[in-house]
Amino acid sequence: MWTVAQLAADLAAGRTTSRRLTEQALERIADPKGEGARAFIKVYAESALAEADFSDRLRKGGVRRSPVDGLPVSLKDLFDVAGDVTRAGSKVHAVQAQADAPAVARLRAAGAVFVGRTNMVEFAFGTTGINPHYGTPKNPWDRSTGRVPGGSSSGAGVAQADGMCAMALGTDTRGSIRIPSALCGVTGFKPTARRVPREGAFPLSYTLDSIGPLANSVACCAVYDALLAGESPQPLPALPVKGLRFLLPKSEVRDGLDREVAASFEKAIEQLKRAGASVTEKPVPVFDRSADYFKGGGYAGAEAYAIHRKNADRLGDYDPRVAKRVLLGKDLSAADYVDFNLMRAQFQREVEALMAPFDAFLLPTVPCLAPPIAEVNASDESYFRWNGRLLRLVGLVNFLDGCAVSLPCQPRGDGPVGLMVSGPPMSDRRILAVAAAVEGALARD
Repeated sequence: MWTVAQLAADLAAGRTTSRRLTEQALERIADPKGEGARAFIKVYAESALAEADFSDRLRKGGVRRSPVDGLPVSLKDLFDVAGDVTRAGSKVHAVQAQADAPAVARLRAAGAVFVGRTNMVEFAFGTTGINPHYGTPKNPWDRSTGRVPGGSSSGAGVAQADGMCAMALGTDTRGSIRIPSALCGVTGFKPTARRVPREGAFPLSYTLDSIGPLANSVACCAVYDALLAGESPQPLPALPVKGLRFLLPKSEVRDGLDREVAASFEKAIEQLKRAGASVTEKPVPVFDRSADYFKGGGYAGAEAYAIHRKNADRLGDYDPRVAKRVLLGKDLSAADYVDFNLMRAQFQREVEALMAPFDAFLLPTVPCLAPPIAEVNASDESYFRWNGRLLRLVGLVNFLDGCAVSLPCQPRGDGPVGLMVSGPPMSDRRILAVAAAVEGALARD
């Protein structure tokens, strides 16, 4: 399992090269037995090897641009890459990018090697990972059944879980990083939205979109998060689990968990308690009103309709289920939008007051294991039911404008289950440090 620390040490010691790592990533993408053909919409094989060779030459000359210099990464298909076409998982949208998106430019300056553009739900408007235009990559956990990867950063989750990159860059509007991370068994970080510039990333919601990494550890996410935010990638402070204070929200959003998810989550909570953490369960009534926060799709519904209404005569070329969700926003009024703003401000005040005595709040990332693609695709009713189920827990963090890490918490050999460690706006580095402590405690037990 690739981690930034291990790969950086191997590169520094001469045990590997950037070219060798990039060739391994490209081999995994090209493997006919794997999911690379569906996980990637475009592969940058030639330019990736050239970037890797350049990184190796710099390293030989004593130059290291960042801790991730020379490591292969993938980019979700909605990011602008200079000279390439941005499609956002669609057959309708095709725009030649004149410049890198700021997030891409920051990774490029850090020496990241771009191996390709990953598949996604069209226009990022969905959580299952289904894409009828480019195919749906199967979840690495159980390909014999053919389970969904989660979305909208579907290819990112599969690429990361299958070792096709050291980090997969994704976006999260209502769970689109954390859902595939949880279902595919990797770690994902959704930052406070304003920490990473969103220009050059095709929008779903101007209000809620955020940009972050899917990787193999919290420490890996923290390195990439710092670079994306334009900060120096300093190591996270080492926090002992003993003495950390966690809020376990008692809310209807925790109802109806799959048996496996409930068991893994409860076991993780007990592990944290045994390690000396304080876990306080208390009612959070404000979490029970999420239907109001996302009426008609909420901010994403209203803003997606504003973005796509110019394509009214081409909606027949969209994924029909994406088109249906876009059109829902047509019925939202200006008054509804004002109400969202007022509700959000009140929600933020209540949650931040509630969180004052705690280091983070803990929830399962999603309430279920990854369902079979065939079951999700069986009907529109089934698709929208699964879509709604997958986003039920994660969306609260976006409405809060908070930050959250999803990390695997299932026993070895079981289906992937995500534990979400969340906090209020701009507590990102603290939440990453807390999540790293949680990760360590779960690994030791």
